[in-house]
Amino acid sequence: MTDKTWAEVDDYLASALLPADPVLDAALADADAAGLPHIAVAPNQGKLLNLLARQAGARSILEIGTLGGYSTIWLARALPTGGKLVTCEYEPRHAEVAKANLARAGFGEDVVDIRVGAALDTLPALTGPFDFIFVDADKNNLANYVRASLELSRPGTTIVVDNVVRQGGVADAGSTDPNVLGAREMFDVLAAEPRLDATAVQTVGAKGHDGFVLALVR
Repeated sequence: MTDKTWAEVDDYLASALLPADPVLDAALADADAAGLPHIAVAPNQGKLLNLLARQAGARSILEIGTLGGYSTIWLARALPTGGKLVTCEYEPRHAEVAKANLARAGFGEDVVDIRVGAALDTLPALTGPFDFIFVDADKNNLANYVRASLELSRPGTTIVVDNVVRQGGVADAGSTDPNVLGAREMFDVLAAEPRLDATAVQTVGAKGHDGFVLALVR
């Protein structure tokens, strides 16, 4: 099995199960044109987030790491009428691209609130609880984001943390990679936190070898 095969399977799965979506395609194209990093979730992963948020019955969603708003659109589409999503983005330029993409998708500031700045600075100003939380920001701070998410949650809140396997690097206890160290610290927090019930799943696909955490607040 190779990365090429994984990407081909992802393409097949998306073509089989996800109808063409000009709005999402345009969001990716505009992010690319603006020079944003190519690190948005894959389409099938975006749909997974959408399904998880819908299964959770989420009326309030928190996203940490907006980028160009691709995953934000998937999550916002899971909201019922009157629902609200808050998304935190460090880079003002990324936030502007996301704002335009969200507007084209039909989500104005009445539905999606983009908070610009370091998330660890903006999160304390939020009022929870949120029903669903997606963490997809700088990996060296994953443990801090999980701690902050827990303070903005309630019993029954779903927390998803992306990019936790690091191409298998998370299993290397001797790694000096800050992203791996951040992921390992987060796993220590999950294991020690009695308020969380969590698992992790490794994945392969268009984004390579990685994985995510799925946690439920007790």
